[in-house]
Amino acid sequence: MNKQLFQAHPWHGVTPGTPDLVNAYIEIVPTDAVKYELDKTSGHLRVDRPQRFSSMSPTLYGFIPQTYCGREVGELCEMRTGRRGIEGDKDPMDICVLSEKTFAYGGFFLHARPIGGLRMIDGNQADDKIIAVLESDLAFGEVVEIGDVAKGLVDRLKHYFLSYKQLPSDKEKKVEIVDVYDRAEAREVITRSLRDYESEFSRR
Repeated sequence: MNKQLFQAHPWHGVTPGTPDLVNAYIEIVPTDAVKYELDKTSGHLRVDRPQRFSSMSPTLYGFIPQTYCGREVGELCEMRTGRRGIEGDKDPMDICVLSEKTFAYGGFFLHARPIGGLRMIDGNQADDKIIAVLESDLAFGEVVEIGDVAKGLVDRLKHYFLSYKQLPSDKEKKVEIVDVYDRAEAREVITRSLRDYESEFSRR
């Protein structure tokens, strides 16, 4: 009975699924005019900040439970880009989920199939964005690879992530997207983030 009185922590208390079919916790939906983010201590959604500009997330946006962007995710980014000094951003693995459906607000879980991702670097931190499709979605459910998604939609995702932290007065770009990768690479990124989570939290 006591277990029914408490909600599992979205990051630590819910299984991640597999790299081919993940659980995803959705924090933001495309109509949100504020950016919500999980409070890592309490497990509740909190307002991070109002969206600064007219650009809103083009897809459902959240993270994969029991993942962590640590040493292994950073090393993969170094390996793929030839750069040095890259580390994980110490957050759960971000995920963008394509769906034809409209959702009123975030704070829920869904099953999603990864099809690719954006290799984003924020300063010296790897900040990958896995791109997935909602399982059994009528419009996107049969998509297997990122190459099967309309280029304009991928461009819209790239524009959002390149601009949502950027003020018009900023002379230097704060973030960059160095690669759009396929399903196999997304699987590798997720697998490494699962191992990073185990390494980071099994010691506590």
